[in-house]
Amino acid sequence: MSNSVLILGESGSGKSTSIRNLPPEQTFIINVINKPLPFKGAAKKYKKIESGALIGNYYVNDDPSLIRKLLVHINTKRPEIKFIIIDDFGYTLTNSFMRKAHQKGYDKYTELGKETFEILETVTDLRSDLFCFVMMHTELDQQGKYKPKTVGKMIDQYICVEGKFTYVLHALVTEGQYRFLTNNDGQHMAKTPLNMFNNMFIDNDLTLVVNSINEYNEADEEDEELIQIDSEEEVESEHN
Repeated sequence: MSNSVLILGESGSGKSTSIRNLPPEQTFIINVINKPLPFKGAAKKYKKIESGALIGNYYVNDDPSLIRKLLVHINTKRPEIKFIIIDDFGYTLTNSFMRKAHQKGYDKYTELGKETFEILETVTDLRSDLFCFVMMHTELDQQGKYKPKTVGKMIDQYICVEGKFTYVLHALVTEGQYRFLTNNDGQHMAKTPLNMFNNMFIDNDLTLVVNSINEYNEADEEDEELIQIDSEEEVESEHN
């Protein structure tokens, strides 16, 4: 089972920028809409895969079935890859929906739900040394809360994208800086395991996220108790 992380946020909130410090020789980016990567040196670090040989670390496509096949290929044939980015997963849904616009009835929504489910299941089933970061835009629901942007009600009703992930970070711009929200603030969807992060906001750096997940998962019970004590002392200090 891979370490799958959902990254949510509006356009311009720093989702793609957070890739910048990952080692390119261990990272594979699936760019759904072929937008330029927003950090210095990206063009030299990430090379499009060569047809047939699948050599490279950058792939542009929005076809859900081809993305699934590539994920399986990386899982079994590319052991050097430790980090996979799907940016922006939501466009696989909207683009597929537009291609099916001529279809009448609910069949197209059923197909979209199936495609979404299969990709998320594939992401979860990847090998345990892989981190898979799934990036999505957000939208407001009827309660005025931000959720992953999908197509139609079927996906939200039967799949609940965020429910498929243990780690959900929300990209926000606060005080002029790109940051990740680590836990739900009542309006923005975010969640991480208890005491993984002592702060509600962290830098938008996927390397920091990877290190934090690894440290948390490898901690023993004594470490957990120390984390709890540190967290309680920090809260007490803030109140004083």
